[in-house]
Amino acid sequence: MGRVEGKVALITGAARGQGRSHALRLAEEGADVVLLDVCAPIESVPYPLATEDDLKETEALVAATGRRVLSRIADVRDQAQLDAAVADAIGTFGHIDIVCANAGIVGFRPTWELSDAEWQDMLDVNLTGVFHTVRAVVPEMIRAGRGGSIVITSSIQAMLGSANIGHYNASKSGVVGLMRTLATELGPHGIRVNTVNPSAVETPMLHNDATFRIFAPDLEAPGPDDLWERSKGRNPMGIGWVATQDMTNAVLFLASDEARFITGVALPVDAGVRL
Repeated sequence: MGRVEGKVALITGAARGQGRSHALRLAEEGADVVLLDVCAPIESVPYPLATEDDLKETEALVAATGRRVLSRIADVRDQAQLDAAVADAIGTFGHIDIVCANAGIVGFRPTWELSDAEWQDMLDVNLTGVFHTVRAVVPEMIRAGRGGSIVITSSIQAMLGSANIGHYNASKSGVVGLMRTLATELGPHGIRVNTVNPSAVETPMLHNDATFRIFAPDLEAPGPDDLWERSKGRNPMGIGWVATQDMTNAVLFLASDEARFITGVALPVDAGVRL
């Protein structure tokens, strides 16, 4: 306990899934937490996104740890919304030390069949959303002079090439390149920047009808068990997906002083999918 004691963590995509897991663990380890999520659907996304009720639930769970928590509805595609949320966070906590740029979406379609909206929404959320987050937070981190850690959620797809996710792969590969430049720029300020690169993670982004059908198009009504069976052969450890806590363990490590000299790294948490 206490691995991030006295620090303030800002998390995008915090209402559920990996974001909720990161928020709870960082709070349990001593951080105050800022929760941001769009809490609204995006028309091109083929599964339900988090709701305001999800965000309120995460807020309550974090508060139950005894740490302070601030939650705001904010769309990472909108710089003004992020700037306002960061201003609220600074007004409440005085500084931000940890940033989990986690908000993301996925979709499935052969690249040449993607609509302009599918392509643009993917890049706007997954890549430009990270840029907006960094642009909102970094000046305050530099001003505070406390150093810090930025952890961006990328994907193992940035190291591979799988069918039907060209727009997703482009966005997640883009954040790895952005991370490397930021690590170079922010190192002199004591701010480390890394990505975590998961394979499939057990979240609503994975467990939905659109994903089940892309993995098992031959089945009339595929479900989680079918997805597990079809996915486990993709890695040498024979698992269908990793758990949110596996990702959170990596995020916590990178956010903590245990990783004080680790920057510019794309960290796979993938059971060996990339091998």
